[in-house]
Amino acid sequence: MSDLLPTLRIVEFHDGLAKKFHDINAQWIKSMFVMEPTDRQTLENPREMIIDRDGIILFVEAADLGIVGTVALMKTGEGVYELTKMGVLESARGRKAGEFLLAACIRRARTMNLTRLYLLTNKICAAAIHLYEKAGFRHDTEIMEQYGKKYERCDVAMSFPLQRKLSA
Repeated sequence: MSDLLPTLRIVEFHDGLAKKFHDINAQWIKSMFVMEPTDRQTLENPREMIIDRDGIILFVEAADLGIVGTVALMKTGEGVYELTKMGVLESARGRKAGEFLLAACIRRARTMNLTRLYLLTNKICAAAIHLYEKAGFRHDTEIMEQYGKKYERCDVAMSFPLQRKLSA
């Protein structure tokens, strides 16, 4: 599978990709959960909710399939970012697109002046949780208490050890 990695590339957000951001995320959310008001607000307004607030949105493109995945770093406080809305189309599963995308997102986070990087998810997303753990995220009860109520479906909160992974 490592020979597939060169066929993947990272693409930066532009307004022409807003629908892809929405559709990729809506697909996985609707397949496992119910779209919540927070989801709708973010997915329908990615520029206003993420980009214009000093966040980023990245996409992964497969040479033969086009845009197949996306992830965002959304600012939720001074120096505090949530890794959110990470999804890969079912048609691209097995190509390591999620791993490729997550690694690119972490590399980008390293270039930002972050004090905290966290994510919120659900234990149903076992494959994603394994991917996050493999990348260095750790389960974090403080993050759960502080941010976990953002989504009804959230029962897993994780943080990234900034001092180890994001130092210059």
